[in-house]
Amino acid sequence: MSGGTEADPTVLHALDGGVSWITLNRPEAMNAVTWDQRERVIALLADASADPAVRAVVLTGTGRGFCAGADLRGAPAAGRERVPGDVARTIRLGAQRLIAAVLDCEKPVIAAVNGTAAGIGAHLAFACDLVLAADTARFIEVFVRRGLVPDGGGAYLLPRLVGPQRAKELMFFGDALGAADAERMGLVNRTVPAGELEALAEEWAGRLAEGPTRALALAKQLVNASLDSDRATAFAAEAAAQEINMTTRDANEGVASFVERRAPEYRGY
Repeated sequence: MSGGTEADPTVLHALDGGVSWITLNRPEAMNAVTWDQRERVIALLADASADPAVRAVVLTGTGRGFCAGADLRGAPAAGRERVPGDVARTIRLGAQRLIAAVLDCEKPVIAAVNGTAAGIGAHLAFACDLVLAADTARFIEVFVRRGLVPDGGGAYLLPRLVGPQRAKELMFFGDALGAADAERMGLVNRTVPAGELEALAEEWAGRLAEGPTRALALAKQLVNASLDSDRATAFAAEAAAQEINMTTRDANEGVASFVERRAPEYRGY
């Protein structure tokens, strides 16, 4: 489902049936993400938000790794000795921008985790709206093994997905978590045999691509914001989202199809 370009063979991209397929393609490095790859993925996610032809996004990888973390060897050289503030700036403009690009994408994003997802690679998967995993996939909070603090939004994402105690267990020990255990914890929506992963991703992405795209975008925003909101704020946001959504063609089509007892035909606007 993915086709690359000569200009950027390490990130393959294809648009098929309203689905933007973004595939990390450095299998020899378990898809450890470089600076250039990160910037390309961020750009493709921004394009997906703006392009009405894109109705859903799938993130995946080639080979045995989904994404084995960050590979900083391709980062632009600073040209000077590191000074206080450089590390925080690098994280803010790098790993955090990548995770924010997934969270802020206006189209639903599916992670099809084909193999090891470690460090920022695990957080890239957890930031997606839906996570599908091959039964051979593993998730590793690898930071503690290197004496590092989790970055790329890990301490934000994990407690919201599995609670603070489970999040601390994963971060404190850095043990590899198999796909089946990740599903039981609630980090993965569905685990399937490796040979069935692409077909399931196609099926789920296809269903999303046929859905009311703007309603899905607003629902995504509401759910993400609800985790940081009080009830009054969340209820006000919900009412405002419904008000906005009722101006769309798809919302009116949904109501009309119900009244007319027929299947709706959503067009994404």
